[in-house]
Amino acid sequence: MKIRLAGIVNESVVDGPGIRMAVFTQGCPHHCAGCQNPETHDFMGGYLADTDEILKPMANRKYIKGLTVSGGEPLCQVQAVAELAKKTKAMGKDVVIYTGYLVEELLEKAKEDANIVELLQNTDYLIDGPFIESQKSLHLVFRGSVNQRVIDIPKTLSAGKVVLC
Repeated sequence: MKIRLAGIVNESVVDGPGIRMAVFTQGCPHHCAGCQNPETHDFMGGYLADTDEILKPMANRKYIKGLTVSGGEPLCQVQAVAELAKKTKAMGKDVVIYTGYLVEELLEKAKEDANIVELLQNTDYLIDGPFIESQKSLHLVFRGSVNQRVIDIPKTLSAGKVVLC
């Protein structure tokens, strides 16, 4: 399956726990003031990549803990991101998703979109909410502004309510 990307970092230590592969999707409707990746906003920018090819380098590196998908806005390409997540989980690795949407919005959209269901079922941690420049903090772990939450998705889905990490 094809996905439009802004770029890939094969070994990142700042995009989630452990050493990870970070995939940056292209295209974002949020346009947050102060965004750290404004070059990802244009939906026609970046380049097309094949989801199977993206994951090949990670499969051969046992020290890679998992995959992080950021952006841009990953949920704008939810079918391809769900496929990446599912294949990553099949390798025994974890999945972190960054999104400008709130998890409550995603759970509501999931009622009518099987791709969101599949993505959430294959996600370990979701960092949700838009970046808000006036709430920026350099003291936060894996997020840019205090409104953003690090959510344990398996526990959230099981409990039926948001469970923070």
